Amino acid sequence: MRTRSSMLPALIAAIVGTVTAGAATLLVGLDDSRTSGGAPVAMADTDSFMEDAVVDLVNEQRVRAGCEPLVVDPRLADAAEKHSRDMAQRGYFAHTTPEGLTFRDRIRTAGYPNPGTAENIARGQRNAEQVMKSWMASDGHRANIVNCEFSRVGVGLHGNGMYWTQDFGKV
Repeated sequence: MRTRSSMLPALIAAIVGTVTAGAATLLVGLDDSRTSGGAPVAMADTDSFMEDAVVDLVNEQRVRAGCEPLVVDPRLADAAEKHSRDMAQRGYFAHTTPEGLTFRDRIRTAGYPNPGTAENIARGQRNAEQVMKSWMASDGHRANIVNCEFSRVGVGLHGNGMYWTQDFGKV
């Protein structure tokens, strides 16, 4: 019998198809001191499914690198989801909003205490496997994913344009 996690890659590919696009990362020092977006329920469910799939794939990479798995923190997930939605709705792709708010500002606003945060973003990848392949092929993204000092993560996806945000933190 196949488990949910063993069927996950095939299910995701079947649901959303395949396309590859760009990604961006921001690696930062560790010592630097959901609202509904109106998406249809089916899209929101698919986004949530793919966000969970990214966490599973991240944790697979972390275990391979000798790190502990990350735990999803709802505050980081909130910051990531809101940033993905904002980029999609306003048509930009950056760690900093047009008003100058950084990912650290967004994470703090979501209630997560900051030292030790980082962020990966990507746009266009149609499923969890594609976005992870892009991130793992980039030194900066990979460094965030396999940084054993991080213990928490939040992933946000906005399916309109496939905007991905991954926020990391430590306790």
